[in-house]
Formats: sequence, C-alpha cells, structure tokens
Amino acid sequence: MSGISRRLLLESGIVAALPLVGIAAEDEAAKAAKKVMVIGAHPGDPEAGCVGTMARYADAGHEVVSVYLTRGEAGLRGKSAKEAAEIRSAEAEAACKILKARPLFLEQADGATEVNAARYVEFAKAIESEKPDVVFTHWPLDSHADHRACFSLTYGTWVKLKRAFALYFYEVDLGSDTVGFGPTDYVDVTAFEARKRAACFAHASQGPDGGFYTKDHEPMMRFRGMECGCKLAEGFIRQSQGRVGLLE
Repeated sequence: MSGISRRLLLESGIVAALPLVGIAAEDEAAKAAKKVMVIGAHPGDPEAGCVGTMARYADAGHEVVSVYLTRGEAGLRGKSAKEAAEIRSAEAEAACKILKARPLFLEQADGATEVNAARYVEFAKAIESEKPDVVFTHWPLDSHADHRACFSLTYGTWVKLKRAFALYFYEVDLGSDTVGFGPTDYVDVTAFEARKRAACFAHASQGPDGGFYTKDHEPMMRFRGMECGCKLAEGFIRQSQGRVGLLE
C-alpha cells in the first residue's frame, strides 16, 4: 500500500482498494488523459480479467484499448474458424462499445499462437505504435497455452521498450486457467458491476449465464473485495521493476 496518501484514503472511504492503478492522481502531469491497454489472448479475456477497471478508466476520461491476440477462431463448437472468428469479433466489438473502449485485433490464430522472433517483432511494433501508459495482460502461470503466449509477447515487448509503460497482470478465473495468483493491488469495481456484467454477457457464445461469469467472476469479485475491504474488487499483480503508477 506504499504511495497511497492517508488523505485520499479517508476521502474515498476505501482503506484497501485502489480506485485506479497506473495513474498517479497527485501528479499534475498524470491528470492528463492516458492510454490504457488491456491485452488478452481471445475475445472475452480482457473483459474477464479487468472490465470493471477498464470502465473506471474510460469514465475518468482515459483512452482504453482492448487488444485481442486472436479472434477466437477455435472457440465455438460446430462452427468453422471463419464463422467463429466473425461471431466472436462482433461480440468483442459490442463489449467494447459498452465499455467505451477501442478494440484492436492482432490476427494470430486461436489455439495455435506463436512465440518466436518474428512474432515478437510484430507484436512489439503494434504495441509501440499505440504508446500505452499502462498495460494489463495475462498472469504467466496459466493452463491455457494462448494465455501464456500472450504474457510472453507482452513481457518481451515491455523489456524491448525499456519498461516504457506500467505493467500489471490480471486473472481470468478462479483457478481452472489462472493459478498462483496473489494480488498486489486492487480496484474497487462495486459501482461498475452492471457494466462488467453487460460487457461479459456481450460474449453470448461463451455462455456467461451459468458459465464463466456467474461461476467465476461474481465470486471472484466478492472474494477480492473481502481481501481489500470493499464489496466487489478486481485484483492485479504489478510488475515491480517497471514504472510505479499507483494512486498517490
């Protein structure tokens, strides 16, 4: 909790939950609009990991970009890769409209993502062209190979760009994919639950009702809220070697 002023904690009424990460509110330069990028392997991953935080950033006037490494080509049974990509891309675009975010597709293949020299160059070029101030991506301890690839490409880009942006990791579920996740930072998303639900339910093909949202994300938000002292929260792990951008 270092770097958080007692005055702001008392004013907010929140003792443990950070209203925003990656933006230092006391710094005049940081009050200007920043670019926040959330990178996920598939449509629905950024929304699952930190959609409440994305909504908070957007409402505070910051630019939010939701990056999808693939279009979810392998994510729909009974559909061709082309059909699945069209459906899931449209769902991602609908979710971004709800969040006031901009979608960006990087065109790797779902289920066959690659991490090699050429892909590092391609990925770094795309991220560098956006010049983000804050980036969120998958935690590396994950059972899904595409999620691990997304982490590797993001982390490699962060190193290549000499730690030019604050880097945070998010969780996507309660343990079936993400494992070993112990947050360093929290964001109170209580007031944004309806937006989070709407954005996640925009991914109708993934069965959010009775599936990933109600099974994983509702209890996950409640648990992270209990950890930090609010009703609902999202938890993150900050890459401590980079820029420190916590709320001060």
